[in-house]
Amino acid sequence: QQQLVESGGGLVQPGGSLRLSCEASGFTLDFYAIGWFRQAPGKEREGVSFISSSDGSTYYADSVKGRFTISRDNAKNTVTLQMNSLKPEDTAVYYCATRNTSPQAMGVMPRFLPGDYWGLGTQVTVSS
Repeated sequence: QQQLVESGGGLVQPGGSLRLSCEASGFTLDFYAIGWFRQAPGKEREGVSFISSSDGSTYYADSVKGRFTISRDNAKNTVTLQMNSLKPEDTAVYYCATRNTSPQAMGVMPRFLPGDYWGLGTQVTVSS
């Protein structure tokens, strides 16, 4: 069974850090971009960060550049998002997803497309 399982969400104060992880099982990430979308209450889903499983190229939304870092471990079929200097506006449900495309193309298309794999999401809340 192919699936993505997220972990690492939670509650953190503004300025704090969290690390999200996503493990793929039942398939390999060769030739796939993988990373994170997020959706806050009342807002549209947006692409946060993605990384290529082939050449390591990355995409970051402007709102997270310089604060978030994405990395992958192809041998373990995992991707990690290190989130630093968190802000209240980072509060959202974060979804791990993978697609047979580039990180840049995936980042600007936050809809589920045929052939995608998506996780169930993990809540990140930034609040004092």
